[in-house]
Amino acid sequence: MKTISVEQLKGILADLPPNPRIIASGNFAAPTNVLNVIDEQVAEFRLNMLNAQPGVPDRPGITHETIFVGPGVRNSERLRYFPCRLSLAPIMFRHEFRPDVVVLHTSSPRYDTVSLGIEVNVLPAAIEAAREFGALVIAQANSQMPYTYGDAQIYAHEIDYLVEVDEPVANHTPMPIEGVAAAIGERIAHMVADGSTMQLGIGAVPDAVLTQLTKHQGLRVWTEMFSDGVLALHQQGCLDPDVPLTASFLFGSQKLYDFVHLNRRVRMLRTESTNDPGRIARQRQMTSVNGALEVDLFDQANASRMKGKIYSGFGGSVDFIEGALHSRGGAAYIALPSWNAKANVSTIVERIDEPVTSFQHSAVVTEHGCAHAFGRSQEEQVHDIINKAAHPNARESLWESAQRLRLATP
Repeated sequence: MKTISVEQLKGILADLPPNPRIIASGNFAAPTNVLNVIDEQVAEFRLNMLNAQPGVPDRPGITHETIFVGPGVRNSERLRYFPCRLSLAPIMFRHEFRPDVVVLHTSSPRYDTVSLGIEVNVLPAAIEAAREFGALVIAQANSQMPYTYGDAQIYAHEIDYLVEVDEPVANHTPMPIEGVAAAIGERIAHMVADGSTMQLGIGAVPDAVLTQLTKHQGLRVWTEMFSDGVLALHQQGCLDPDVPLTASFLFGSQKLYDFVHLNRRVRMLRTESTNDPGRIARQRQMTSVNGALEVDLFDQANASRMKGKIYSGFGGSVDFIEGALHSRGGAAYIALPSWNAKANVSTIVERIDEPVTSFQHSAVVTEHGCAHAFGRSQEEQVHDIINKAAHPNARESLWESAQRLRLATP
């Protein structure tokens, strides 16, 4: 590993092949400084990131490749979406996504290592592909990036060049939980038993669930990501002190980052591990909570497409739903508001028009109630989805649809 300046980096980039593929840290850990230099120096390139946020380079000459679409590239005319479950993403780096450059956002060096900090995810696999195929690995080493353990630790010999920066890491301040999200969170939390293992992402509903678990004991965390809600459970003694908190990426407040920094209780693992359905299934009472854009009368969920366009992607929801259903005492919940206020339509629909993201869940939960699905007949599923999950304004038309589909008798 050689520490270089931005000017030296410019010279190195001049030797890249035409239209190189750049794989970069995604989510909320984009290595902005190095990416901006690449944007200035390389006329045409392919940028491969997970859940790219606003502010990433986006102009003619840049093609965005991803298996999970973020708001920074969602409306780009040069977006290429590759459908893929997150647990399978590392395989792509050995075939479809062979890198020319891997750009990491890391901590400052510690002994002979740096840490990937808040974003591990698919990056270890990308580094391995770079080593195998002779690509460059460049680290943007940030003195403000927390140092986390597990697969986050990268040895100096795995990195070619390191560019030092000192800038705040993107953070998130939790918003007050109220209204629909609070109602959904309360319903799900009521079904969570002491000693359960939780998978919850970021957003109003996951935060609402976590705020309702403060009376629970012995909870565990095995998840794709976590935020400040898990920190609150730790502070209130709700977590099993003998089991590490396992995740693949993080996003939260500076308090969360201070908590995970040099904290051996937090174990950051690569995606193939956290999202392996087999490993998920071995977690005690694995409880998975995932969102969706819409659910139909067949208990099918669409969490990835809107109006014929890709909105996000499979992500890790399919991996965790499958794993949770196989876990002894586990459950997989799909949580969503019953009504899309912006579009003024029901989110419980007759039949999903878009490709299905997942199906066969433990239950569908809205602010109106919990519709248990797994282990029920299709008639029972339909009855509960309409009467307990759907918005009252949509129930009459949904019953008509159920009869037309022969899912209910007149």
